Parts: sequence; C-alpha cells; structure tokens
Amino acid sequence: MAEYELIRTLMISKSIAILGGGAWGTTLAYLLEQSGHAYQIWHRRSSSSLESVVKDADIIVCAISMKGVKNIIEQLRSIKLKENALIVTATKGLDLETTKTPSQIWQQALPNHCVIVLCGPNLSKEIKAGLPAATVVSSVNHQAAELVQGVFASEQFRVYINNDPLGTELGGTLKNVIAIASGVCDGLQLGTNAKAALLTRALPEMIRIGTNLGASVETFFGLSGLGDLLATCDSPLSRNYQVGFGLANGKTLTAILEQLEGTAEGVNTVNVLIKLAKQKKISVPIAYQVYLLLKGKISPQKAVKNLMARELKEEFYYSEI
Repeated sequence: MAEYELIRTLMISKSIAILGGGAWGTTLAYLLEQSGHAYQIWHRRSSSSLESVVKDADIIVCAISMKGVKNIIEQLRSIKLKENALIVTATKGLDLETTKTPSQIWQQALPNHCVIVLCGPNLSKEIKAGLPAATVVSSVNHQAAELVQGVFASEQFRVYINNDPLGTELGGTLKNVIAIASGVCDGLQLGTNAKAALLTRALPEMIRIGTNLGASVETFFGLSGLGDLLATCDSPLSRNYQVGFGLANGKTLTAILEQLEGTAEGVNTVNVLIKLAKQKKISVPIAYQVYLLLKGKISPQKAVKNLMARELKEEFYYSEI
C-alpha cells in the first residue's frame, strides 16, 4: 500500500533527470516536453554537476551509450539519491566484460532502486520531426512501469508496458547486429527477396539467444523485438544500418564510424554476442558472419555466400530454430 501511495504521489509531482545529451537523450527530453513534464538534462559538457541534477530526482533516465554505463553508475553510487528514485534505462547494448545488459548492471549496482527498461522502434530523427511512434516500458514492478508509461505517453508517443525487462532489452540490443547485416543486404542491392529472408531468419536467431538467457519468447514478437527489428533494418536513419551499407560499398569500418552521428551499438554488441554464443553453445549464423565482417576476415560478398551455403534443413527444426 505504501508503494502504491508513492506511485500516486509521483504521478502528481515528479522531478525527472535525463543522463545523456546525445540523439536519444535529447529525443527523450523532447518527448517529456510533449507530455507536459519538466526535466533536467545532464551530459559531460553540462555546466551543472551530476549530483545537482540527480539528487532530488524521482525518475532518473539513462540515455548514454553502453560504454559509459558503468562509469555513470559508479558516480551515482557516491551520490545520495532519493530513497525511492526510479531508474529508467534507455541504453541498448551488452557489457563485454560481464556480458550483462544495462538493466542487469543497474540493478546489481543499485539493488534498492526499481529499474525500468524503455525500448522500441524509435528512430530519433522521426520522433523529433513530430512523427508518431510507439515504445515499451518494462519492469518486474508493474506500478513502476505504469508510472513511466504515464510520464512519456502523449498523442505522438504511445507507450505499452510488459513484465519482461530482459527480453525487452535484448530485443532492442540484438536487432542492432541484424541491422548491420540488413545494411549490407541493401548496399549490395540483393533485393527484397533476400532482405525478407534475412529478417525472417534473424527473428528466431534473436529468440534463440533471448530464451537461452532467460527472456520470454512472446516479447520478441512485440515492439521491442520484431517492431524494432523492422524499423532499424529498413531505415538509413539507423546508425547500425549505415555501418553495413557503408561496408557493402567498400568503406572501411574506421571511416564509417568517424562519420556517424552517434554510436552504432551493434559493432560492440556483436563481440559480446559471439562470446556468449560460444559459452552457451548457441547457434548464431547471421551474427557470426557480421562478426567476421567487422573483424575484416571476410568481405560482404563472402558473408552472403556463407549464409546461402549453410546446410539445408527444415524451417521449423526446433532444436535449432
């Protein structure tokens, strides 16, 4: 009952802090403006200190890249946060050292705070242009998820909730690797048939990984799974798609990353994914070809040839989807 009263109180008067001033952080700030909520935003070049922005915050939204998550958490652990402050993680990626997702890292570091995942088919430039979009907020705490749902929902932005934060997070993370493959497909002008085959086979690969790690199958058919996969793999606005497209057109990975406006998380995620796949003996044929391509061990054309030459089998062979 006390927790419910807290949620009701927060709905009336909320102090919101956004960590990260990049494309996604500023987009989330824009969405809060659309839903009529005030906020403070902090980034590395802020004139305000991190402590001054977060110490009185009821909701802390983290929109920084995966490589910066651990560092920001260490800084927050030295700050006395509000006892019931909610942590909303909007980061997509996997930690190379621990292979954990952002929400797992947050929850382990701040066990007394509720962690909520925000993830979906949300291309920043489209949202800032006023185009409609939808997303998912997920937490094992239903009331906390409902609170965050109410905070971000507006006429432009429809927000759903579920209780599978791991699956929600993995859907948004794993599709970045597939988006690189999709960019290669379009860059090589392989056509619609090839693209459809790639995305259709990519979804069960994502599900296979997710369920091995403890996520629910159903989550991958939702906005943060299939929805995010379709949006990211079919838009030149996607940074991961741009990586694959550039490689297919003869650019070096270094040159592509230097020209990107932001981080292509799939480049780092694939390294963790291959590490996980080896540890848990998970079949990840598409991700493995992306891994070899990014390492410079094969050409885009060879990656396609390798996938097409795989052993023939039934489409729904359940021991290896």
